[in-house]
Amino acid sequence: MTYSNDIAQTDSLIRSFGGTWDGISAESVARMRAQNRFATGLDIARYTARIMREDMAAYDADPANYTQSLGCWHGFIAQQKMISIKKHFGSTKRRYLYLSGWMVAALRSEFGPLPDQSMHEKTSVPALIEELYTFLKQADARELGMMFRDLDAAREAGDEVKAKAIQTQIDNYETHVVPIIADIDAGFGNAEATYLLAKKMIEAGACALQIENQVSDEKQCGHQDGKVTVPHEDFLAKVRACRYAFLELGVEDGIIVTRTDSLGAGLTKQIAYSKEPGDIGDQYNSFLDCEEIDPATARNGDVVLNRDGKLLRPKRLASNLFQFRAGTGEDRCVLDCINSLQNGADLLWIETEKPHIEQIAGMVDRIREVVPNAKLVYNNSPSFNWTLNFRQQVYDAWAEAGEDVSAYDRAKLMSVEYDGTALGNEADERIRTFQRDAAARAGIFHHLITLPTYHTAALSTDNLAREYFGDAGMLGYVKNVQREEIRQGIACVKHQNMSGSDIGDDHKEYFAGEAALKAGGAHNTMNQFAA
Repeated sequence: MTYSNDIAQTDSLIRSFGGTWDGISAESVARMRAQNRFATGLDIARYTARIMREDMAAYDADPANYTQSLGCWHGFIAQQKMISIKKHFGSTKRRYLYLSGWMVAALRSEFGPLPDQSMHEKTSVPALIEELYTFLKQADARELGMMFRDLDAAREAGDEVKAKAIQTQIDNYETHVVPIIADIDAGFGNAEATYLLAKKMIEAGACALQIENQVSDEKQCGHQDGKVTVPHEDFLAKVRACRYAFLELGVEDGIIVTRTDSLGAGLTKQIAYSKEPGDIGDQYNSFLDCEEIDPATARNGDVVLNRDGKLLRPKRLASNLFQFRAGTGEDRCVLDCINSLQNGADLLWIETEKPHIEQIAGMVDRIREVVPNAKLVYNNSPSFNWTLNFRQQVYDAWAEAGEDVSAYDRAKLMSVEYDGTALGNEADERIRTFQRDAAARAGIFHHLITLPTYHTAALSTDNLAREYFGDAGMLGYVKNVQREEIRQGIACVKHQNMSGSDIGDDHKEYFAGEAALKAGGAHNTMNQFAA
């Protein structure tokens, strides 16, 4: 419904109450409705799921249409990110949010900072999703509020052409609300626990859930050691639980991202149940590190597998975990991915130990032999030393091509002395084009950085503390923060406006008319930033 149509319909409703609602302005109602387009989180989930499905189809048609996101640990961070994207690029198209379980554990748990081991309150995850969207909706309200002020000013000036142009902008307004890929870790318990949490996350607005195949009660960060996977059927029960949650809530095109940690996980807690040779349980067990035994030499408590008429004893650690054969991680990853896609997953996530396009592509090529349109969500992780990794990749490529690399020490390529060198420059160019190249070669539909705003908050705070508490004093803030906010057009330099003071003034005027006591008068210090 257009802005003018909404005004007309609301005016008709007001008049139908025989004068008792005459204190209500139809245009004010239309403005408040425009500023609150999404009444519930489910409205957001349904809207953003459609966007993601359209983007997935666009990527299938052309890999140049890949999507991106940054992990956000607070609503304000997400809000400023999307405001910046609209400011610099004019549209939020193909830009998402990512919610990292690592950042929830480290920054948002009532227990305080925790490792990424699913020890945080699982309710903190849907709470953060709701917070993220609350801040994005507030960004809409703020921006539309400024448009309404411009519309009023154009009308007061008698500029009908400008007023009509602004009204067209309002009718075609692009929201800051975008899809979120939300980390449900390993499901925080059994399949029922996964279902209950999935519902809460979807109700808060999540259109895409990312779930991993680790043991729920011993989950580890994907970039640390000690990861333990579960048999496929156990994992698929949780995938189905997520799908049931989407369908129950009417988000029929919700997206499930299945993550495999098998590349770095050498352990399993369970031997898979197998009905017959070659089934998925038997395939899972085939990777176990086993030794052939004779019944006469079997030990007390041995677990024994029967394969091809032989009795095999899987290697069992003191932790009661079973060990996979070394070097099987890639094969297990490929099997995990194919099985997930054949059982309801929409997108894949392969957690790797380094950002190497050909390593990722090698696995994706094998997956696509079975599922041709397989697509990945990929973690451009801060756990990777990107500078060192890519300089070493260039070094190795040059050495293999017979080029002279004697000026470089491969073990010390992180050194600042290599900044600006031919090798350093080529490595930086490969980093710059990594997402584009990986989208084309390795089937990566969505590139995200899990923890970027964790690191930027730490870096900017360190820089401010060094200056402000040092010789620069107040200049450390003014020169490096406020002056740059003004010159770069950072929205929150007017922090009162960003926090909603103008929206509050509008509401006061709607509710109380001329009697409203507003904050935005001539003596508001925010006016110093008008220029």
